[in-house]
Amino acid sequence: FLAAASQRTSRIRLGHGIVQLPLGFNHTARVAERIATLDLISDGRVELGTGESSSEAELGGFGVDRATKRDQWDEALDAVTRMFVEEPFAGYEGRYLTMPQRNVVPKPLQRPHPPLWVACSRRETIHLAATKGIGALSFSFIEPSQAKEWVDDYYATIASDACVPAGFAVNPNLAVVMPFMCHEDEEVAIERGLDGGHFFGYSLAHYYVFGNHSPGRTNIWEEFESNRALWGFDRKVASQTGGSIAAQLFEQGLGSLRGAVGTPEQIRTLMRGYADAGVDQVILVSQSGRNRHDHICESLELFAREVMPELREGEDAREKAKAERLAPAVDAAMSRREPARAAPDYSFQAAAQA
Repeated sequence: FLAAASQRTSRIRLGHGIVQLPLGFNHTARVAERIATLDLISDGRVELGTGESSSEAELGGFGVDRATKRDQWDEALDAVTRMFVEEPFAGYEGRYLTMPQRNVVPKPLQRPHPPLWVACSRRETIHLAATKGIGALSFSFIEPSQAKEWVDDYYATIASDACVPAGFAVNPNLAVVMPFMCHEDEEVAIERGLDGGHFFGYSLAHYYVFGNHSPGRTNIWEEFESNRALWGFDRKVASQTGGSIAAQLFEQGLGSLRGAVGTPEQIRTLMRGYADAGVDQVILVSQSGRNRHDHICESLELFAREVMPELREGEDAREKAKAERLAPAVDAAMSRREPARAAPDYSFQAAAQA
């Protein structure tokens, strides 16, 4: 899909959200090859989101050991970044990955490699991302006030001796994810996007928190319709109109997911809150549940016309100031990273001679 998108676009970044790195899911060399290839054909627009998985659907399906998945991710992240930069790759002798010297090609267009991210659902994982010098891709539906606490910890860690980059560049960014549907009429936005947004959240919880899943038989949509209010997806509570919107809305102490489902002005105000909290990116999810394609396109176009110009205003200056502010911390962090290795001369025999 991203390869197809790369040929129909010219500016939009292409983010993997995410590639599972433990070997049972994907061999590290194959990850390096396909990410570099996509980076080349997209003219350097790839963002590499990584993860280890925590759902039994994935871990059990591919036979990945839950007890060692974090260590496998950590090792693969180190190896894949070396494959991006070492010419030739100097080999790897790890606990999980063993690979001799090989010329892993192609190399990505972005140097030293595309920006690295890791999927996060808890504050502890966001802290881990900072210690690795990589972007934190948060799948928790948090308010700006809570996001500020996470941001402050993230950037304090980036600036500390605890930050030892996993790659050969630091990607200091924190992103949050939320449902999205934009329309001039708030009630229309709710009607078009709330159920899809709730289903997105419910599905995550089904696979990662409470679900009892029978592959090919469990109808998650039907379960969602029956049980949504029990798990924080009450339609009535989240459908309140006329006020400001937030990650969650409350009624008599009961909270329900809302997110960026509303009018351009409501969404603009919500985005300002995250920007003021120091959040670098907000990922808006609209392609979920039974949301219609035409409604999604109309929503994106309205957002681009009415909200994005203000958010983009001064972006270059902000990014420059951020880079200058973080430069001493990034330089210090990179000095703690083991450098790329030079492979000694090596060769191997053709199969007929081996």
